[in-house]
Amino acid sequence: MPIEPKPGEVWFADLGIAEKSRPVLVLAYPKASDARVPVIVAPLTSQVRNLRGEVSLGKLRWLPKTSAVNVQGLASCDPSKLARRLGTLSTDLFDAVKDALRDLLNL
Repeated sequence: MPIEPKPGEVWFADLGIAEKSRPVLVLAYPKASDARVPVIVAPLTSQVRNLRGEVSLGKLRWLPKTSAVNVQGLASCDPSKLARRLGTLSTDLFDAVKDALRDLLNL
């Protein structure tokens, strides 16, 4: 039985030719009743700039470098592109990502 990714989890994903394989934060995973089936993700980056559109994660034990979530880089991908789960953000960090998304999208 395949593992179903959950919002707040970080997975390693193959985003295709235009993007390199990288860790991504799962923001939404499709349900059977959804009109479409992509996973909505935000890429992680180790080039932390501490600017709007980024949420610093610091150095998490399951990531090789200090990283940030790039909420400006929202993407969708087929669920099969998620290769392996790396870890789960704390509630506080995931809440910070949600706040950054609300700010970015003016919600």
